[in-house]
Amino acid sequence: MPRGLDHIVHAVRDLDAAAALYESLGFTVGTRNKHPWGTHNRIIQLGSSYIELLTVGEPEKITPHAPHVFSFGAFHRDFLAHEQGLAMILLNSADATADSDAWRTAGIGDFEVFNFEREGKRPDGSPVNLAFSLIFAADPGAPATGFGACQHYYPENFWNPAFQNHANGVKGIASVVLVAKTPTRHRDFLLAYSGALDVRDAGDGFVIDLSHGAIEVMTSAAFADAFEAEPPDTSRGPQLAALRFAGAWTARKHSALGALLLFEPAR
Repeated sequence: MPRGLDHIVHAVRDLDAAAALYESLGFTVGTRNKHPWGTHNRIIQLGSSYIELLTVGEPEKITPHAPHVFSFGAFHRDFLAHEQGLAMILLNSADATADSDAWRTAGIGDFEVFNFEREGKRPDGSPVNLAFSLIFAADPGAPATGFGACQHYYPENFWNPAFQNHANGVKGIASVVLVAKTPTRHRDFLLAYSGALDVRDAGDGFVIDLSHGAIEVMTSAAFADAFEAEPPDTSRGPQLAALRFAGAWTARKHSALGALLLFEPAR
């Protein structure tokens, strides 16, 4: 069975301004969290997946990439040096070590598992322990896009219905859209990354159905035709360009800090 969508990182230069923008669109946004490696985030929970609004808050704490070590902070620092937008997709993992080994065998990621913990807060303000393992994969043809997976050790402390109630009615992320000059060049990588067995043809691209959510891959022309919007610059490789939200009260679209947000009513 393919992995499911865990979260999307929306990298921004002003975290609180980005949170205010999402709140203006009807989302419930969590408070600021600080990572020991220099990034700060605010979370938008959406059913079984979430958006991580992320910025570099303390650049002096960022560690560089190293052999077999993927630096989450350095990747997003370098991304933000070029642009704001959807920087990384992370799928869920039930066993980060096993999935990391599988990616190594498939030749798509030879990185150490990254483990960390932080304190979270319930809606009443009481503290809870949160712990995660992150693993990373790399498509040499897509250096500007991050790919990873996340294992949650205390999911009961992370997911909370109070944080998943949004005024716009959104219930989840239906898909994330990746724009590429030649989608077929990334097919084999994305199949190995997702654990899916095959893709669905979509004309100028394809769709990979996950256990929840999907990855849509399309050309710039297909993106412009489908969404009547300017496609992203793919000069540095494929770019995550849009999120489709399921269950919204009304259909609409909004450009937000390098990302196209598509609100689709429940069917």
